Amino acid sequence: DYLPKPWDKEKLISTMINAYQQTMARKENKDLRTRQKALQEHINQKQVPFIASSPAMKPILQAMEMAAPTEASILILGENGTGKEVLARAIHHHSKRADEPFISVDVGALPATLFESEMFGHEKGAFTDAKEQRVGKFELANKGTLFLDEIGNLLPELQVKILSAIQNKVITPIGSNRRIDLDVRLICATNAPIHELVQRGTFRQDLFYRIKTVELNLPPLRHRKEDISELVKHYLDEFCKRYNKDLKIDSSLVAQLTHYHWPGNIRELQHAIERAVILCRGDSLSIADLQLVPHDGHPSASLKTLNLSEMEKEAIQEAVRSSSGNLTKAAETLGIGRTTLYRKMEEYGLNSG
Repeated sequence: DYLPKPWDKEKLISTMINAYQQTMARKENKDLRTRQKALQEHINQKQVPFIASSPAMKPILQAMEMAAPTEASILILGENGTGKEVLARAIHHHSKRADEPFISVDVGALPATLFESEMFGHEKGAFTDAKEQRVGKFELANKGTLFLDEIGNLLPELQVKILSAIQNKVITPIGSNRRIDLDVRLICATNAPIHELVQRGTFRQDLFYRIKTVELNLPPLRHRKEDISELVKHYLDEFCKRYNKDLKIDSSLVAQLTHYHWPGNIRELQHAIERAVILCRGDSLSIADLQLVPHDGHPSASLKTLNLSEMEKEAIQEAVRSSSGNLTKAAETLGIGRTTLYRKMEEYGLNSG
């Protein structure tokens, strides 16, 4: 716009107001684009089904059913790999905020120097490496759910910053005087003995009570073995689709997996199935494909199949592997003729590669 001399007072005021409004509108659009870009990676994450039908999981399901529709802060305790984030997502899915963002942050893994920037955001030029504006995780989760994983590993000086944001329900990005009001549902999780940490004074008691209106203790997989068969089926279907394979798993093998200790819980089962799908050379999975390592580090009879066909198949696989694909040598090791070995390998869908 322009103003001809002599200036008209009303025209000057009108021009200034319009200029201000356009500037604010552009800034608001830029902020929205920045937030949308930051949200995209979280929105695109696939919803993982919460598989839980075992007796050990019934108290969890009942508590989730009652707590999910409320605004209560929830603390999830459990070993690594038990599915704490999957449970948090299920709670969000059944809450009144289901249509809003679910933002997950491993706060225990954030360096102290980047913590405020990641959680509260920063303006462009706020510090040396701030080459563009960053939207913090609290702002991203506004109106939705913020999941703080491994909160038990958070340093005491960072616990104060989280507590302040929760109590005051407001944050200020680094390098800004802009105050952002928060409307966030908080779910936290840890595998640390947080009750002991509170007693020792390494985890703030006031923060502890802020994050645990409802406390859920997720049992390890070895205590919910009834869920293993459904979990195996879910991951087998998922990875067969991903790697374009058509594989089966015998019910007797699934039954054997319930005797395994599963020290890595559901995450270990997931990785074992994925590895087996990738490496399996036949049309069905075997114990050998899963490559499980018992918690004592030694072969376990409970992991050995008692099915004669499976035993024969595994013996052939091992003989071929140990002979580096030399079928004559493999047949000698097995004490059978080469023709018989060919026939057996065809029967079990094996090859010498």
